[in-house]
Amino acid sequence: MTPAYVRTIREELFYEYARLVSRSRFGTIEKGSTTDTFRELCGTGVSFPESIPEERAPAESGECVYCGTPDNLTKDYLVPITRGGTDSTDNETTVCKLCKSSRGEKGIFEWLGLREKNHLHRWTASRYLKLLYLLHEQAGTLDIGVSTLNKLCAVCTLHDVCERWNTVGRLTCLCLESVLPATSQARA
Repeated sequence: MTPAYVRTIREELFYEYARLVSRSRFGTIEKGSTTDTFRELCGTGVSFPESIPEERAPAESGECVYCGTPDNLTKDYLVPITRGGTDSTDNETTVCKLCKSSRGEKGIFEWLGLREKNHLHRWTASRYLKLLYLLHEQAGTLDIGVSTLNKLCAVCTLHDVCERWNTVGRLTCLCLESVLPATSQARA
């Protein structure tokens, strides 16, 4: 769960990125490292950190960024076009047809869940967080905090997911996907 010192959407993005940096450095998420990196990111005034360098981007590795299979590969968008994503190479990734079908139009965190999102390929997670940052920046929601979270909750289409995860009214990675518009299926 997100610690109490994370108070805004911007900070939740930095926190998720700090967890990613810790996992990249140590192979696991180290609490102290995550906290230190988070505080550094908050103190630098950066709009968003650049992607963690990888030896090869997943598209070049010839495997699905979600499950690692080399079979039945296709292109997909990290942020689906129907949910506010763009038709750009920054939003494009390589996935297997099974994962693409399973995910559908869901946000990656919604689809993977609170625990499995921590196993997401680092390059993919970093790029996804950057795209979410840009969407929140455009929506003017980066500085929505815990005390005003109801502004996001009122328009968020993930309320049922928060209820299942017992996170209603709490700042989580799902709040990062709250900026994604509902799909026509979810509105119906």
